[in-house]
Formats: sequence, structure tokens, C-alpha cells
Amino acid sequence: MDNKITIIEGPPPTFEEIDDGWALGLNEGPFLYDLAITRLRTFNGPALVERCYRAWNNRETMYLHYRNELGLEEKVPIMAARAMDTYDGQVLLLWIRQLPEESEVEIDLGDDEDFDIDE
Repeated sequence: MDNKITIIEGPPPTFEEIDDGWALGLNEGPFLYDLAITRLRTFNGPALVERCYRAWNNRETMYLHYRNELGLEEKVPIMAARAMDTYDGQVLLLWIRQLPEESEVEIDLGDDEDFDIDE
């Protein structure tokens, strides 16, 4: 059985932080992971969700396989999946997990004008 969803073309996925209460429960376990969500356009969302459910029922891990900004292949475990119909077509929502050092967090230290190097 194929236990991955592969992004064949297009830019790398964008991962957004999760603050939903139910999704934070996906992080229960002996290790602490960063959870994120990504939205992908697809032509067969329900079939991809079904593949995820079959893998999980067989106690297998399902992965999102993609190329990062440098063109290197990466894969991350999928924790939950949902297909939705939108005006622009089908969208696949994937909740994934990453090790904390793999995720990128942007920190805003305020306006650059307020920062004085001499102080």
C-alpha cells in the first residue's frame, strides 16, 4: 500500500500554526511535536482522505511527500485529513507534525525604527 500523498507540481506547501483545541490533542504522546495545517488543491480529495483512513486503520503512518524551497525531498507525518469543496475546486486539509527544530517560527520584535544598535 502506498502510504504517502505526493505533491507533484507547484510550490512547496505552506504550513500554518494550529490553535484548535481538538487538533492539539493530536500531540499527545511521549514526544513534543509542532503541529501545523496545510491546504492543498486537488482533484480527488475524498480518495486521498480514504487512503489516509485505510493506512491509519492498518496502524501505518501516512506521509505528505514534497519538495522544499531548495528542491530537496521531504516528508512529514499526516495526523488528520479532510477534503472540502470550494468555489475554486477541491481542497485537501492536512494536519501534520514536525519535530520542533524542523519548523520555522517567525518572531516579530516590533518596528525597526524603535531599535537602536547603540543601546
